[in-house]
Amino acid sequence: MSKVLVTGSAAGIGKAVCELFLGRGHQVVGMDKAPSSIQHPAYEHVQHDISDRNYPALEGIEILVNNAGQQQMDERDIEVNLTSTIALTEFYAFHVGIRAVVNVSSASAISGSEFPHYAASKGGLNAYTRNIALRLASYGATANSICPGGVITDLNRHILEDEALYKQVLDESLLHRWARPEEIAEWIYFLAVVNHSMTGENLLIDNGEMLRSNFVW
Repeated sequence: MSKVLVTGSAAGIGKAVCELFLGRGHQVVGMDKAPSSIQHPAYEHVQHDISDRNYPALEGIEILVNNAGQQQMDERDIEVNLTSTIALTEFYAFHVGIRAVVNVSSASAISGSEFPHYAASKGGLNAYTRNIALRLASYGATANSICPGGVITDLNRHILEDEALYKQVLDESLLHRWARPEEIAEWIYFLAVVNHSMTGENLLIDNGEMLRSNFVW
């Protein structure tokens, strides 16, 4: 089984990713500025902010899942979501033995919606994914990104706890639902472990929100 590094591992999608890989027999290193929220014999937690470029030495990383990010509506979104993710990936991914990199982007990278710095940071992350794929090919490794739409996490609690607001956002999707973190984790696992033939691509997982169209005749 592989040794996996997951950033933003303390909650939400990152925690779900760690738990899925652990449940399937992998060794997982989680990196987050928050303390560990996972107890498992095959789990190691590194409390570290990815914007601090003094990254700890971690040997044998075979799969890198870049999930750490923020949505603060300022220039720090670009610093954390894009610039720091690039620095961390360059530090950990380019070596013999690497198998896959999966970047957690956002539907905003495609639609341009949400906040300017956030959308720009995620759009840049999608472009960087293609750059990684070009360079990792010589190692026989893949690099892909996923763009989730709405996901049921604590970060979206202000929407989830407001019945009228939650109904409004659900009405924007064809399937009238948001994804659970565990669903997104399954997509990440597929790209990192099952997939061997797709690289440099992006998957949009938004319950049909981008596709929704009101045809007028």
